[in-house]
Amino acid sequence: MNTPKRYTVTTALPYTNGPIHIGHLAGVYVPADIYVRYLRLTGNDVAFIGGSDEHGVPITIKAKNEGVSPQDIVDKYHAIIKKSFEDFGITYDNYSRTSAKIHHETASEFFKTLDAKGEFVEEITEQLYDEQANQFLADRFVIGTCPKCGNEESYGDQCENCGTSHNATDLINPKSAITGNVPTLKQTKHWFLPLDKHEAFLKEWILEGHKKDWKSNVYGQCKSWIDDGLRPRAVTRDLDWGIPVPAEGGEGKVLYVWFDAPIGYISSTKEWAEREGKDWEPYWKDKDTKLVHFIGKDNIVFHCIIFPAMLKAEGSYVLPENVPANEFLNLEGNKLSTSKNWAVWLPEYLEEFPDQQDVLRYVLTANAPETKDNDFTWKDFQARNNNELVAIFGNFINRVVVLTSKYYDGVIPEPSEFLEVDEETLVAVKAYPDVIASSIERYRFREAGQELMNLARLGNKYLADAEPWKVIKVDEDRTKTIMYVALQIASALATLSEPFLPFTSTKLKNILNITSGGVGTSWNEVSTKDVLLPANHKIEKAELLFSKIEDETIQKQLDKLEANKKANEIANAKVEPQKETITFEDFTKLDIRVGTILEAEKMPKAKKLLVLKVDTGIDVRTIVSGIAESFTAEEVIGKRVTVLVNLTPRALRGVESQGMILMTETPDGKLVFVNPDDASVGNGLQIS
Repeated sequence: MNTPKRYTVTTALPYTNGPIHIGHLAGVYVPADIYVRYLRLTGNDVAFIGGSDEHGVPITIKAKNEGVSPQDIVDKYHAIIKKSFEDFGITYDNYSRTSAKIHHETASEFFKTLDAKGEFVEEITEQLYDEQANQFLADRFVIGTCPKCGNEESYGDQCENCGTSHNATDLINPKSAITGNVPTLKQTKHWFLPLDKHEAFLKEWILEGHKKDWKSNVYGQCKSWIDDGLRPRAVTRDLDWGIPVPAEGGEGKVLYVWFDAPIGYISSTKEWAEREGKDWEPYWKDKDTKLVHFIGKDNIVFHCIIFPAMLKAEGSYVLPENVPANEFLNLEGNKLSTSKNWAVWLPEYLEEFPDQQDVLRYVLTANAPETKDNDFTWKDFQARNNNELVAIFGNFINRVVVLTSKYYDGVIPEPSEFLEVDEETLVAVKAYPDVIASSIERYRFREAGQELMNLARLGNKYLADAEPWKVIKVDEDRTKTIMYVALQIASALATLSEPFLPFTSTKLKNILNITSGGVGTSWNEVSTKDVLLPANHKIEKAELLFSKIEDETIQKQLDKLEANKKANEIANAKVEPQKETITFEDFTKLDIRVGTILEAEKMPKAKKLLVLKVDTGIDVRTIVSGIAESFTAEEVIGKRVTVLVNLTPRALRGVESQGMILMTETPDGKLVFVNPDDASVGNGLQIS
């Protein structure tokens, strides 16, 4: 175990333009909370800092779309996000917001300090401007083609496809996100942080100092940026929402959100320290403090290059020791999308799965996108709950508690002689705190979570091999030892599960009647104490830690996603543009008649095709129609249909098709016949 020390742990500030979803949780907030809970259990001094980012351009776009003010948007979603985190068990020491007075003051002072030290370069440059909207296009007000990967929907500050950060003027074929117009270039003055000035320092600090201890995705992205050559980065924007630039000539301008937002970690720490009667400065300025940022991969450059350059330029702050950024989490094989409502939203999960926070925490940890993008599926969620949490962890605890209740009225028995298997098991239990700690301290939370489950597996194997339910009939003393050892394993699980399954840990401690601060409740004691639950200690009655999740529950979630997908397709359906103009004479060449389908059969080895016999009034002909995914052969027999009868015959899979059935689509994309039920067979289309 490491000697206790001081930690400042931060999490990316979520934009307050919507609720939190599982991608945010898996990438940032669950691993951060596991890390912080572990640090506290091992006796460290921790400030766990978070807050809402309320100055991002997405907020102003949301406000425009909804016809409300940006303040209305941030007030609404800050409250939702903060409550979701609390209900989900994310244990911030302080969760603030960048609209707070203390943040405006802190960010303004930081800017003025750098400005007074001559750390900025003031330049008049050409920026993208929307003539119709009469405003400059900062960041996400402009969309275009990414110059690096060719993604045609890259934002002005960052491409979400390849993760590259850039300036809006770098985009190819830019368009205004406000009006859709092609922007012009217009001169404006801005303050720039000359990253090139700090290039030598960043090379030494990152490329030499953190090559071995930073995750490969973090190190690789930083190296790519540095190798490309660092350039000055604007720290101000032409906007009316944000922190006003506190300098002469700053009228109508605000601090760039990626200058303002990370300073939010500092202002949130100040807010916490003021409330708790602490001094905030050691958490940011003492060289012995370990600063750790938990972020997603799209924030790597800002936290590893831009913010450290800001801190270095200011001169009195510590630099981040590590930035364990995760990759992205997909949902059912598709990229999570807020705009397309392709997500599992935390507030909805908490409502639909009450008291099952730990199930989602466990699944997101077991499937965390630590080294590559991973996929969340509801079937995997169900399987991990039923096959691991219920069948392994829950099963072991339930058997131990039920047997203790049955044999000893809930009182832990005095053990008799310990056999070799008992001693080996207790030694193995003592090893788990260090094993799990090693994984956590290397930011391998998936690995750490599975080691916790291995401890539960150890308990199950011990019980299964010892078979106390059989031994009790022939050797009561041996049974007492078996149950005593099993209860020590249960106690170890109660403590070691707390970072991963905090609600379960509390529940288990209540069942085992373990009081807060009692023997065996600290991480280190699990590895050093011979006795975690003493003989004659009374435990409570059995209570299920986890419940099986049924197929119907999962299907309900899948159906909801499918409904969201269809609704999004309808909302974003594009009406086909008008085709090239034809003459009246062109139209009169079409012979369209009413027919009746007499026979129908599925074409062999063809997914979409039905072979139809259609009475057109002038003959009975064969028509091959691509409607098999929408209709069965049986249900179309007898249907009155509209037929183009003078189409040149065409062979489809060896069958000559002598016409075409006219179809259209409903708003939800379902194929339907152009209905001629009131017309007689053979009637032609009349033009009026």
